[in-house]
Amino acid sequence: MPSTTPTAVSAPGKVFLAGGYLVLDREYTALVFGLSARINVVAREIKTSPGVQLSEIVVDSPQFQEAQWRYGYHLAPDEGGIKVTQLQSGGNIDSNPFVEVTLSYALSYIAGTAFRRSSHTFDPAQFTILADNDYYSQPHSLTGTGENPTRFAKFPTTLRGANKTGLGSSAALVTSLTAALLTHYLPQSDFNLDTPQGKRTLHNLAQAAHCAAQGKVGSGFDIAAAVYGSCRYRRFSPSVLKSIPEAGAPGFAPALTKLIGGETWDTDIVKEGVSVPPGTALRMCDVDCGSQTVSMVKKVLQWRESNPADSKKLWDELQSRNVRLGTILSEGKLDEIRPAVTEIRELIRAMGTQSDVPIEPESQTKLLDALMEVEGVYNGVVPGAGGYDAVALLMKDDEATEKRVKDFTAKWSQENGGQVRLLDVKGEMEGVRRENIKEYDGWIL
Repeated sequence: MPSTTPTAVSAPGKVFLAGGYLVLDREYTALVFGLSARINVVAREIKTSPGVQLSEIVVDSPQFQEAQWRYGYHLAPDEGGIKVTQLQSGGNIDSNPFVEVTLSYALSYIAGTAFRRSSHTFDPAQFTILADNDYYSQPHSLTGTGENPTRFAKFPTTLRGANKTGLGSSAALVTSLTAALLTHYLPQSDFNLDTPQGKRTLHNLAQAAHCAAQGKVGSGFDIAAAVYGSCRYRRFSPSVLKSIPEAGAPGFAPALTKLIGGETWDTDIVKEGVSVPPGTALRMCDVDCGSQTVSMVKKVLQWRESNPADSKKLWDELQSRNVRLGTILSEGKLDEIRPAVTEIRELIRAMGTQSDVPIEPESQTKLLDALMEVEGVYNGVVPGAGGYDAVALLMKDDEATEKRVKDFTAKWSQENGGQVRLLDVKGEMEGVRRENIKEYDGWIL
């Protein structure tokens, strides 16, 4: 039976401190940190009048304009699982592939689990998505609306028109929506988010759905961070997902059930020894510009294929330096952070030069070098695939350092054009979790 009381879960965004590009190869690992900025999903049943039957799931994102998606669903033939169909409501249908694919995957898995006990139907339910402000550039205030101006801003745009800051919103959304669906529709005996088995089920299901939604098998580090929080990550073999037909296609349901519960996942996720020293914070600066991550990754991989010996030598050395940084952070060796990060950045720039990809562009080099001169800042990197849209800083976790960095970024923006701002978000260890429903007063009725 689905839960009759509202439930809420959240999953963190991520910052890729070390291991960009290397994470694509199972030979190497990545150092990924969860972030305090979370995507939250509140699940609740839709009350109907006596005698009225609905077969509908509603997903809404009330921070944005025209952000409600309504879905019907039916059991596909030939063990195709649950097929989801977006319903027309009002004018044009604006699809959301991450929501739609997540629903198909999660509902198919839930139906497969429930059918082992008895026949199962999905009572109508509503899932409300709320994103912490730092996921989007320049949040707009909710002044005077009475809705909660502090944590969740109201944006004068559609979701598609919002400018993201690159914290991993799609992975956090897929993870939190999957967790909300499993928690809402399954009893705790079949799914418990607080157990290792529950997290493993969620991780495998969210990875499969996220890869399907984005149309490719990614490295999966962002889903791992959303489920487990900060960790050292080694990717799963892409072949793990080869056996899965499209959602709704013949055989999808048993193949999915087997995949989620099976032993084929060779992901390596280690939380032990991943931390930042006490009194130190991992912080993000939004550089409101943006990069084409996909084309950058493609060019780096082409360079690697064309230069196997040189690229392997560089990647092996970069892996060694990344591992050393992780050790320095976990052991709290503050005076070694700056030179360790500097050595990583040198190789990142070398890889960018050799592949002709702006992984740490000159403008970001100037910004990071200048930030290092701010008292209390140890060093920083252009995280993940690199480019122009963000920098991550390791800095003292105190108000005086925060003020100095904010003053610096304001002056830098004024003198150099564009906009650089320190986000409120910080690195944190915890992954997906259940939340108190009272956190969302004013947003759900």
